[in-house]
Amino acid sequence: MPYGDVFTRINREYYQLTGAERKIADFILQRQQDCQYMSISEMAGVAGVAEATVSRFCRRLGYKGYSAFKLAVAGAGSREVSQLYGEIVMGDDVGEMCRKICAADVDAVTQTLALIDPAAITAAADLLLGAERVLCMGLGGSMLVAREAAHLFSTALPNFYAVDDSHFQVTRAAMLTPRDVILYFSYSGSTRDLVDVMKLARGRGAGTILMTRFPKSPGAAWADVVLECGAQDGPYQLGSVAARMGQLYLTDVLFNEVCRRDMENCRERRRLVASALVDKHL
Repeated sequence: MPYGDVFTRINREYYQLTGAERKIADFILQRQQDCQYMSISEMAGVAGVAEATVSRFCRRLGYKGYSAFKLAVAGAGSREVSQLYGEIVMGDDVGEMCRKICAADVDAVTQTLALIDPAAITAAADLLLGAERVLCMGLGGSMLVAREAAHLFSTALPNFYAVDDSHFQVTRAAMLTPRDVILYFSYSGSTRDLVDVMKLARGRGAGTILMTRFPKSPGAAWADVVLECGAQDGPYQLGSVAARMGQLYLTDVLFNEVCRRDMENCRERRRLVASALVDKHL
């Protein structure tokens, strides 16, 4: 189905929809720009229906699922050039493009700040400080943040490791102990790999921390602590830099909270690491 047909199709099928499906249609027609950024659980929540109803609504319109429907909505409203960071258009010069990207990145950090739950930061720090091993995981762009987190924490604590292969993630999760913690990064919180790892970790009694944009996502249901990051990442953005900026800021917050709890020891370890790296520089 052509992307541009999605709203025409909704209007055409409107009176054939059930009462619950019409609630979804009404919201989408009124908030076309907003709905492309929402998870299926958020859509179900604002429409006051079950997630199964949202899936059924999408299939009724001819889409394989909710992700395909969101892509169609994004395509229907897209301009001549893909809008990677909001309102970038063909007529923008380099200076204007730079300002818009800067605004998007700053906004991602600002949104994350507004979403921070101090109690969740405290709970996550408790898990990390009490862990024998912390495995940092993610997929795609979020794995880049997981690697950065493992690197950052390793400058102050010796037990952080990045695990970036999805099969190896499952292998490591299957051998976790109650003394271990998984720190997982996933913007959507709804990938099969994430859920599989979280289920295994829960079964092994290990602690789990999830950093995500969607606190009601399938992966979040299996996490002991959920940390919310900001940035509205549309389906065409495929893991924008702005989304990772929010994750990195939240990682920095968590790192500083952990170090604040054990300030002297963390400072000494960072001094030792800095001294060891001196000879690496010309």
